[in-house]
Amino acid sequence: MVQLVWEFVAREDKLAEFERHYASDGAWAQLFQRSGGFRGTALLSDTQRRGRYLTVDSWDSAEAHRAIREKLSREYEELNRVCEEFTERESHIGDFEVK
Repeated sequence: MVQLVWEFVAREDKLAEFERHYASDGAWAQLFQRSGGFRGTALLSDTQRRGRYLTVDSWDSAEAHRAIREKLSREYEELNRVCEEFTERESHIGDFEVK
C-alpha cells in the first residue's frame, strides 16, 4: 500500500469549504473512489495552527494512483482548479510505502 501525503494551509474564510472537499467523504475521495485501487483518505487538522491540514490518501500502489490521474485527468484538473480558491498554500510531502 502507498500513502500520498499533502500539506495545505487553508484560507481562513474558506475553512468549511476546504474541509468539505478534502474530508474522507469529500469531492476528492468521491473522485478517487472511481478507481479500484483507492483505499481511502484521511484529513488531519493541526491542533496548534488553525487552517493547517494534512491529507493522507491510501492506494494499493503508486501505479493505481497514476492510472486514475490519467483516466480522469480532465475531472482531476477541474476539481483542482475549484479547490485552489480554498487554499493559501499546498505542498506534496511525499509518497510513502506502508511497511
